[in-house]
Amino acid sequence: MVQLVESGGDSVQAGGSLRLTCKISTYTWTNEYNYMGWFRQAPGKEREGVAAINTENTPVYAASVRGRFAISRDSADNTLYLQMNNLKPEDTAMYYCAADRNLRKEWYLLASKWASWGQGTQVTVSS
Repeated sequence: MVQLVESGGDSVQAGGSLRLTCKISTYTWTNEYNYMGWFRQAPGKEREGVAAINTENTPVYAASVRGRFAISRDSADNTLYLQMNNLKPEDTAMYYCAADRNLRKEWYLLASKWASWGQGTQVTVSS
């Protein structure tokens, strides 16, 4: 069992930056959530993958955010981050943290394949 709590969402102007944080809490030592990811969902749209990271800290990014966003993890502190730079109005969405023990590489940005989710943090970018 894992609990994921996101924070860091805010309202910013286009071109601004935000850093999202996901604090991960597990309840048994056998719970190893090797795969962590960030997803987002705008009103009326499906949840989409933004970035994911595996046990080797190899990141994967959606094309729409590559070069602007950076995912990272601090395993010692059980924390996942998403640094978002040069934000655009189309980045406006609820951002969710996700975790899973085992994923195929082609599933990293598919929301339907991930097992555990946080409650989300809102990011609003104005033009």
